[in-house]
Amino acid sequence: MTGTLAIAKVLAHCGGSPKAAVTYLVRAVAADPCTAEPWSALEDLRRALPDEVSAVVAAATTVGPVVARAYLSFVDGDMDEAAISLGSVTGFQPEIPWADAPWFGDERFLGTVSAAAFAEGTMRIRDHDRDLRTDAVRANLTPWLTAIDVVCGRDPDPDAMARMAILLRACDRTDASFALCDRADAVRRLAFTEVVRAGTWRHLGNRPETAAAFRRALALDPTNWSLHLDLADLAAEEGDFAEAAALATRGEELEPDDVTMRAAAAAYRARSTGSAADLEAFTELAPQVPDDYRQTLLGYANRT
Repeated sequence: MTGTLAIAKVLAHCGGSPKAAVTYLVRAVAADPCTAEPWSALEDLRRALPDEVSAVVAAATTVGPVVARAYLSFVDGDMDEAAISLGSVTGFQPEIPWADAPWFGDERFLGTVSAAAFAEGTMRIRDHDRDLRTDAVRANLTPWLTAIDVVCGRDPDPDAMARMAILLRACDRTDASFALCDRADAVRRLAFTEVVRAGTWRHLGNRPETAAAFRRALALDPTNWSLHLDLADLAAEEGDFAEAAALATRGEELEPDDVTMRAAAAAYRARSTGSAADLEAFTELAPQVPDDYRQTLLGYANRT
């Protein structure tokens, strides 16, 4: 490792690129994240070149500097930033077991990181839409899944717990996801927890339970227009366009400025009643709706 640090210093000094030096060390980390020496070399490099390495970490946008920011944040006692940064790089490269790092399982980290920040880290893992259901990736995420239980036991924040349950679902650990939502409910019931639960039921293909969870969410947050839209979409999937139109219209009343809400309400009314005015309104709004959803609404609105 002395030789590795020496090469990094050469890159930083003679090569004139502290970023290249950090990236070089992170490649050594990636080859074996559970080994402490490459991580320590990052700390040693910052000790030798504090201003240069700090500047690289502060402007981190690529894997090497983000990994360095995660570890150096841990060294500095900023456990929240450590969790968020490591979640970001894990989502980008889930095929590397970044969380096997010795510091990730350290009591100083698990005993201090806030549930809210750890939840944000788990959400960052999903940012790049990588497949988290393969055996290899789930094995790499095991430290995260283990840490969820530890962090939630210490800091039972129901909103954060529900957000962490989304990662469990993404890894196909649906029973664990439901169980964490139940733990969140035991602290305080939130509409968001029911939304997460609904998403897990939808993931399993169970529409009745999905709708039931959304309705429980709506009972907790009756002025939430997006919940009306979620339920309207489910009703449309079941072919009940009168119910879809009623729900979407109520959502539109609550949020008349949202283009997607207005477009859905017009599409469902056009399908339910045959209204030419609603079909025209939908046609005008459709170009502003995200493509996938626009195609779905087009299919509904244009059927007779």
